Amino acid sequence: MIRTLLIDDEPLAREELAILLEHHDDIEIVGEANNAIEGMAQINQLKPDLVFLDIQMPKITGMEMLAMLDPGTMPRVVFVTAYDQHAVAAFEKNAFDYLLKPVVESRLATTLERVRAAQSPQQPLAEVLGETIRHLPCYQRNTLKVVRMEQVEYVFSDLSGVHVATAADTSHTQLTLKVLEERSPLIRCHRQYLVNPEAIAAIRLQEGGYGEIETHSGQKLPVSRRYMKGLKQTFGFQ
Repeated sequence: MIRTLLIDDEPLAREELAILLEHHDDIEIVGEANNAIEGMAQINQLKPDLVFLDIQMPKITGMEMLAMLDPGTMPRVVFVTAYDQHAVAAFEKNAFDYLLKPVVESRLATTLERVRAAQSPQQPLAEVLGETIRHLPCYQRNTLKVVRMEQVEYVFSDLSGVHVATAADTSHTQLTLKVLEERSPLIRCHRQYLVNPEAIAAIRLQEGGYGEIETHSGQKLPVSRRYMKGLKQTFGFQ
């Protein structure tokens, strides 16, 4: 069961979402909260797997609340909002997904499929793709994408999952960084980043053994001291 908490200052909005969630047998609503303060207390007490969080709430907004949670123990958070312009900022603050009000049942189902996939073991998918991964199964909202490995500039992880960046856009994948490092041409430059060597245009050296990669499309990635030596050797630098 996916233990779920609803946080919204509008009782009717919580009720409507709860009715939609009743259609999913693996969703267990363990609590509801009227505001961010109550919501944080219930997260600490109930330890939910999933939180549906309204953005516009009095005193403390959903954005502000998310920033106050401990990243190490934070559940997956799905923003529920009537304002589409908040969506990009939501992902920047590590929300797992977002839904627009009024919530559409099919869009909610897509979000829940992502939640289930994120909770499932990664190894079976890796086995289906074979020993050498030549394309990545990705998704953007309700669109399934097939991204060829040569299109990938870099891959990175955060609290909302693993993201695949090309020169054109960014999408999500269910594969882990570990699997991609072992079975693809991508190399590690940071604990949270893998990069395609073919996408690297320059490596800028910084103090303390750190660095920064610039890709051919102009994106900048961090390089940690641990991986700097191997990265330089890949291109023949001493």
